Amino acid sequence: MFEQIRSNKRRSAGLVVGFVLVAILIGAAAGYLAGFGPWGMAIALVIAAIMAFTSYWKADKIALAVSRAKPADPEVYRRLYNLVEGLCIASGLPQPGIYIVDDPAPNAFATGRNPDHAAIAVTTGLLEKLNRVELEGVIAHELSHIKNYDILVATLAVTLVGTVALITDIAIRTMWWNGGRNRRQGDHDNGNPFFAIFGFALLILAPIIARAMQAAISRKRETLADVSACQLTRYPPGLISALEKLRDDTTVTHSASTATAHMWIEQPMSGVGDRGRLGSVHRLFDTHPPLEERIALLKEL
Repeated sequence: MFEQIRSNKRRSAGLVVGFVLVAILIGAAAGYLAGFGPWGMAIALVIAAIMAFTSYWKADKIALAVSRAKPADPEVYRRLYNLVEGLCIASGLPQPGIYIVDDPAPNAFATGRNPDHAAIAVTTGLLEKLNRVELEGVIAHELSHIKNYDILVATLAVTLVGTVALITDIAIRTMWWNGGRNRRQGDHDNGNPFFAIFGFALLILAPIIARAMQAAISRKRETLADVSACQLTRYPPGLISALEKLRDDTTVTHSASTATAHMWIEQPMSGVGDRGRLGSVHRLFDTHPPLEERIALLKEL
């Protein structure tokens, strides 16, 4: 498990670098197609640098704001505070900020850049539908994300995926408005059609690539967090029962978005479990492994 944690840190760095490189490539493609030359790449570098810096320091607050999470009142949510405090003592973690999301769907997520700057958010539906033992399993799962340093890359992805979409949108709009100018420049410069085709393809595929990278962030991390949570609570049936309730509940988490979907303990968006003709394609963008697989693995512990 500790080797897996170290591997997570290495993959986290690789994924962040990958997001930045995709943003730079999109800027370079936009610059070529819009006739801006090296300026396109320079602009992409500046945007990527600003977003990466902003993501590191502010993405947790952005994720909480996007999810409409509010600080939990210690008096109103005394049971939740007691569970978090007890598990933090057992795991040796500093106590994270505790937030509540007013949403009937049972779900939860952790965010932050490191254990000293972390937060846990749970929905009101989770508190209503889970008993104490099940809730303890879910909180242990989220604390495991913090302990395993999963939260940094997951939080960065919230804004970096948005950056890729933003640069792509700006590039396509720029090409639309400057289309006539670009064609005239192409006639004079005899631009290489290969680069033009590559640039168009990159702009079209960039959001898809970003979504696939986002999905890759959390699949193995969810399984590792499940196992780590059971090691922390010493009681796998608690988390198993919680995951079974999440599996059986069909309520959509309305506070989630495509940008934050990978952060929640259960895939929050509708349309999960498609087994139609395109089911295998849809599963490429699933941010979580199927709950049935996670439950079966925990039952083997």
